[in-house]
This record gives sequence, C-alpha cells and structure tokens, in this order.
Amino acid sequence: MTDKPKKKERPPRQAMPEQDPKVRAKNFDEVPYGYDEKLATLEASRCLQCKKPKCVEGCPVEVDIPAFIRLIAEGDYIGAARKIKETNSLPAICGRVCPQEEQCEIQCVLGKKGDPVAIGRLERFAADYERNQGKVEAPPLPAQTGKKVAVVGSGPSGLTVAGELAKMGHDVTIFEAFHKAGGVLVYGIPEFRLPKAIVQAEVDYLKQLGVKVELNAIIGRIMTIEELLSDEGYDACYVATGAGTPKFLGIPGENLGGVYSANEYLTRSNLMKAYRFPESDTPIIKSKNAAVVGGGNVAMDSARTALRLGADNVYIVYRRSREEAPARAEEVHHAEEEGVQFKFLSNPIELLGDDAGRVCGMKCIQMELGEPQEDSKGRMRRYPIPIDGSDFVIDVDTVIVAVGSNANPLISQTTPDMEFNQWGYIATQDDAGATSKNGVYAGGDIVTGEATVISAMGAGRQAAMAIDAYLKAGA
Repeated sequence: MTDKPKKKERPPRQAMPEQDPKVRAKNFDEVPYGYDEKLATLEASRCLQCKKPKCVEGCPVEVDIPAFIRLIAEGDYIGAARKIKETNSLPAICGRVCPQEEQCEIQCVLGKKGDPVAIGRLERFAADYERNQGKVEAPPLPAQTGKKVAVVGSGPSGLTVAGELAKMGHDVTIFEAFHKAGGVLVYGIPEFRLPKAIVQAEVDYLKQLGVKVELNAIIGRIMTIEELLSDEGYDACYVATGAGTPKFLGIPGENLGGVYSANEYLTRSNLMKAYRFPESDTPIIKSKNAAVVGGGNVAMDSARTALRLGADNVYIVYRRSREEAPARAEEVHHAEEEGVQFKFLSNPIELLGDDAGRVCGMKCIQMELGEPQEDSKGRMRRYPIPIDGSDFVIDVDTVIVAVGSNANPLISQTTPDMEFNQWGYIATQDDAGATSKNGVYAGGDIVTGEATVISAMGAGRQAAMAIDAYLKAGA
C-alpha cells in the first residue's frame, strides 16, 4: 500500500520590512519598505487561485485579484501592474492606504483557517515595480468622442472618475482648489504613510491618459457648476469635493491658542510641508505635550505627526474602547510602537488656558460602555456613558481635534437647483451618483460623508460608467 503524497504546505504570510519604531518616530520617511521581488513572489504563491474568487467581490473597483497575483507568482511584475490598472488607476495609493483587511482580504479563503493573502502589499509591490522600472505607460486609447466632462475635486473619487472617462475616449478636465492635485491624499495623509511623490506619479499617469488638471481653481468662486455646463461647454460634471469642513467638540476653551482642527494641522504639515520649516515657509506649533481627540485614522495620523515634530508626549484621547476605535489596527499598532500614549474611555469636557490665552490643560471624564443599542444605520453599538466624579486633567500645550468633518458648503451655496440632504451632502438618486441636476453626478465623501479612499474610488468608477452612458444617450 503506497502512502498518499503529502499535501504541499503553503508558506506563511510574508511580513513587510519596515523602519525601526525608534528611528521612524523622528523622521517623515515612509514606514514600510515594501516587498522585494523574492518576498512578493513567495507571498503570491500562497494564492489558491479560486474559481469563484470572493476577494474580487470585496473590491469596490473590482480588480481581477487572482489574475494579477498569478502574474506576480510567474515573475511578470509589469503585467501584474497593468492588470490592476484595467480597473484601478491608483494602485500604488490603494496598496498603501486601502483597508484591505475589511475589503478583499477578509473574503480570502485562506483567512478562514489562517492568514489571508497580503493582497494590498502585492498591489503596492506591482505598482512600485512598474514605476521604479520606468515602465508606466498609457494603454491604447479609443478615438475621442468629442464629449467634455468637468471633474470638481482631485481626491481619490475625482481622480478615479477622470481616469475611467479618459479611457473611454472623453475629454476630461479636473478642477482642483489647492495648488497640488490629490485632495485628501496630499493634504490629509502624512508623508510617512503615503509619500506625496507617489500621489504625483499617479496623477502624472492620468495625464498620460489625456486628463487635464486645472489647479487653484475653486468651483463655486471662479465659476459655478451651471457655468461649467452652460458657458464652458462641458457635457457633464462630476462633483467630488469631499468633506473638508472640520467638526469641533463644542466644549469651553476651544478658542484657545494651540487648539487645531486635524484638517488644519495635517494640511500645514502635509501639503504645506511645515515639517521642513524654515526650508518651507509654513510654520507649525512646536509641542511638548500634545493631545489628539478621536480614534480614527486621522487621529492616528495627527498623533504620529506631532511625535515626529518633536513632542515629548502625545496622547490619543478617545471616548470608547480600543475595540471600537475606527482606525485600522495597523495604524493603532504603529502609533503604539512609536510611543503614542492611549487614553481610551476618556472624553474631554473642557480645555484650560493660561494667562496668555494658550491651552495648558485638558479636563476629561472617564467613560464606560452601556448596553448595546441599535443606531440609525441598524448597527448594534455600545454607547459611552460618563462616570460621575471621575474627572482628571492632562497637561497639554497643543490639542488636535480629529472627530470628523462636514460637507464643504461651497457647492451647495452656489448650486441652488441641486438637491442636498439635511447635513449638506449631495443627494444622489442611485449608486451611480446621478443628482437632481441633469448631467451632474457626484460621489465620494461629499455624498456619503467621511469614508475610505477605496469606497470613494468605487463611487468614481460606477459614476464613470453612468456618465459614459449618459453622454452616449445624448450623442
């Protein structure tokens, strides 16, 4: 009787090399180094190449994940990058900031009994390899349709819709309010998590597709949506202006010096390069003790930035527990490794000031989680409840409020014939982003409120197909 052949064991999930925490906490260089060819090929070999891949169902932009991973396993790294770009024009960005653990990787069959394939790390590898080899090139493009589309905003949703429409043969122009394209990718996400050269390279790829980018162009000021359509000759418009108006806590002392919204703090550091002051002419506060209020990715980015700008102590103050924190587990882990101190189940109730009108303390109260209750979206959640008599004070000289953002009001103020919801977000008629105004579509955070980069990209891809159909129907 012959023995059955032993089942070939698959290698374990490959860790991504990264900077030592003590070193990286003092610089703005990217934290993970990424896979090299050997690690990427080994990780790609773990993929089961499922006949009905659930991972693709979990991807908002429907990347053919098994196909690009197979190409990496075969050593065709350029082919892998181009396979991804069939549906995703921003793979180097997605490979870095997309929450793969909640999207494609959570669907991976290997994850049922072990670790899923590191899809995001492989995506990053393929995109970086293509760029580093100087092999980025536009795919063959169809004949021009003669139709013009205006895209308002150059964040992930705007960049995606622009790239998809350009590949369909339309004449696309992006209007960006800032002096750099990229939206939240350049003003919100720090250099150590997403290098700005990477964003610029992805924008340059869109330009290779024929997309034009107008900078310092504030739609709602230099012209309205209606003027784009009626006076400038655009046949359709996609609005992707994001949710860039900061929320505050509504507690005493928020007007003290040294209190920032995360939007301002990160924009100064990321877009305006304040961390290079005085080489860059935008100053930023030098903190000794900084507190960041919030538990999301923006809070982690703010805390890790404050640490790199020289603060001795950086605190995350969050009213729920670690399990409820919306930040990616990887970001919380990196912040802890670097020395950020977490004060979970704590809520600020007052900011204290000195005689010069600057913040010197944060008065907090401890919280406990109540019984689960259903929220407005049907989710069961445990809401934090204050514990009487548990007040305490943290000595701080800087407070960064990272509790979310509201819709940018500029479009709603200047587009009276378009429907908005009670919170100022654009109301859309379907998942493809059609608005109440003919020829105008919208997607990303200006429709959903704050969400992920990849969900905004998914909205852009769906809208591109709808806009293409709209333009063809009116041809």
